[in-house]
Amino acid sequence: MIYLDNCSTTPMSEDALKEYGKYASACFYNPSASYAEANKVRLKLDEAREKLKKMLGAKGGEIIFTGGATESNNLSLKGSEREGKWEYVVSIGEHPSVLEVAKSMEKKGRVVHYIPLTKNGEIDYSFLEKVLNKKTRLVSVMLVNNVTGAINDIKRVSQLVKSLSPQAVLHVDGVQAFKKLNFSVNALDIDLLSISAHKFHGPKGVGALYVKNKTQLKNIIFGGGQEFGIRSGTENVAGIMAMVKAAEEIDTEKAFRHVKQLHDAFLHEIENEKGISVVCPDGSPYILCLLFAGVNSETLVRMLENDVVVGRGSACSSKKAGNSVLEAMGYSREQVKGALRVSFSDISTLKEVESAAKIIKEKYLELYERTK
Repeated sequence: MIYLDNCSTTPMSEDALKEYGKYASACFYNPSASYAEANKVRLKLDEAREKLKKMLGAKGGEIIFTGGATESNNLSLKGSEREGKWEYVVSIGEHPSVLEVAKSMEKKGRVVHYIPLTKNGEIDYSFLEKVLNKKTRLVSVMLVNNVTGAINDIKRVSQLVKSLSPQAVLHVDGVQAFKKLNFSVNALDIDLLSISAHKFHGPKGVGALYVKNKTQLKNIIFGGGQEFGIRSGTENVAGIMAMVKAAEEIDTEKAFRHVKQLHDAFLHEIENEKGISVVCPDGSPYILCLLFAGVNSETLVRMLENDVVVGRGSACSSKKAGNSVLEAMGYSREQVKGALRVSFSDISTLKEVESAAKIIKEKYLELYERTK
């Protein structure tokens, strides 16, 4: 079986698994305790924060450890919410862990502006410029779209936000970008950035939020005051240490070159095949969103599952009808019905990818003949 649903999750690396075992057993101590062994664990957590900050290109700021990107995204929006006549700006292409929070804010009477997407999958920058004002409290735009791979120009976004809404904070969902694209939160002038360990060979159930200025963020979980008082609860030390180990193992530039080769090889196998079109072919090479005319992709995914594992979009919303991202780009419900997502990782091989492309093409033609 060939696994090509790496946007959904990735297998833990051997070194990350070893690190997890070490801190789950031998070094299991609670970092909030006062005895010597616990102090050693707390120092290791501090080292882990600094390592992540360095990998993110952060000069200053803090790392808040969370239970994953969903929590990091929720914390960013809810923690930035304020009483009064503030306004919030969110891309319509965001992950449900951002969009659902925005909808809940609307129900409370908050003013939320949704930035539409253009045909190339990026946000509409002119719309963003129009809605930004001095009452804007938060802007949330992801770096790499998890459905299409479209890459937003975050530098352009941050420049607009800082010039037109000086009191606003910029949140970026960096889940499909961290350790996949080279970027710096400092160079892009990002205030908040979310990451998730299991997207880059770390464990599930752990993530982090980079926070440029923690005084801008209020806590949404109350308890013992861990994580600078912003995220109470005993830290998942084993998960955190494994997450950092997994991140350290990846050479971002080397991985990018390898995945770009896989991406191009896959496209070469399916190009010119009637009925198959590619959404955002120039986006992140880690993600390929394909449209298969005349078939239901859910049926195609099931036909493939013994040979090739692929996805239909965000795993967090795979059971919902339609695809809000593709529809926001102007694709019809009929076109969206045939959408399938192939996503690569640094451990995918060229042989696997070429074989998978041929199998997908064959199964599609078989299904198309059966349904026409």
